[in-house]
Amino acid sequence: MIRSVIVAGAGQTAAVAARTLRRRGFEGDVLLIGEEHVAPYQRPPLSKEYLAGEESGGDLCLLSEEWCGDNDVELRLGTRVAAVRGAERAVELADGAVLGADALLVATGGRPRRLPGVEGERVRYLRTVADADRLRADIRPGAHVIVVGAGFIGSEVASTALAGGARVTVVERADHPLAHVLGARMGAACAALQRASGVDLRTGETVREYAESGGHAAVLTGSGRVIEGDVVVVGVGMVPNVEPLAGSGIELDDGVVVDEYCRTSAPGVYAAGDVARHYHPLFDQRIRVEHFDHASGHGMAAAKNILGQRVPYTSPHWFWSDQFGRNLQYAGHAREWDEIVVRGRVEEFDFVAFYLDKGVLRAAFGMDRGGEVAVARSLVAARAVPDPAVLRDEDTDLTELL
Repeated sequence: MIRSVIVAGAGQTAAVAARTLRRRGFEGDVLLIGEEHVAPYQRPPLSKEYLAGEESGGDLCLLSEEWCGDNDVELRLGTRVAAVRGAERAVELADGAVLGADALLVATGGRPRRLPGVEGERVRYLRTVADADRLRADIRPGAHVIVVGAGFIGSEVASTALAGGARVTVVERADHPLAHVLGARMGAACAALQRASGVDLRTGETVREYAESGGHAAVLTGSGRVIEGDVVVVGVGMVPNVEPLAGSGIELDDGVVVDEYCRTSAPGVYAAGDVARHYHPLFDQRIRVEHFDHASGHGMAAAKNILGQRVPYTSPHWFWSDQFGRNLQYAGHAREWDEIVVRGRVEEFDFVAFYLDKGVLRAAFGMDRGGEVAVARSLVAARAVPDPAVLRDEDTDLTELL
């Protein structure tokens, strides 16, 4: 019988897991250990509403002190987990203390990938509230913000900076933003959106050197161009925080390897969220995902499985991004496809693209088409084989395919 649960981490995944444990009637001890000094909070607004000053820190809160008190959930903040002891279902803290439990959930998340050579007083990486507070002071009318990386974080920061009156240059090493996820055609649509909004987007460019002088930042690109600005924001992906598991005996491979039940290779030890490389039955492969909805869904699944409910995590991935006045959404998982069927008008940034592999719908990406992406998500879950003509036909209600 499970009488105690320790969660290494205090972010989105940890918060949802704690809530699920209590909502499912678990009455044992629940302890969340987080390295930051603030209670669990939402991260998506850090590059959008919070960065723009439209939301406060209180708006981000996931687990308030009142809720934790009422539900007997202990938060140990400002505390680093130095090591995970898999065989003991225990964690060793930075001060040497060792804490054990009947079940251990690793939800240590990830951290921004550092760009070698790009460090200095005018370089910003965005992951925490403190990072966003610092960056907010840099976004002002007339400032020149250089963003390295045109993924979702980089693009959202670019959008927020532009709306704040700054001039924005984005440097992206790929030929198109998000090409590794969306492919060239849809990546080109994202590039067109940025350029139409006023971003100076430089694709196919790398950062060769970085320097600071006279209160300014200078980026030398691979093609030999020098871009000068006031601040440089680096958004080139994330690295899973697996260091505490080194030597634990728990299998690692670009994250903590888990099955569809969030179980690691050590009995009684689970992992979920950004740090977990999970087996997904729907796609028959291991995937590591770094998005809000996955962090929530995976945390919930982990809690249920800790309680012995044996619930596989099978939900198709889904994420969204608000940028340049548009809402972008993606559902499913497609690294290979042989056909993209478009419904709507790509040139007007009003469309949904369906990714098919041997006729099976594997994913969908849309701009300002959230309702249709939601239907597509259900179709992906059903391994649907839709008629491409029906997908293209705007007069056909997609819900009829369900």
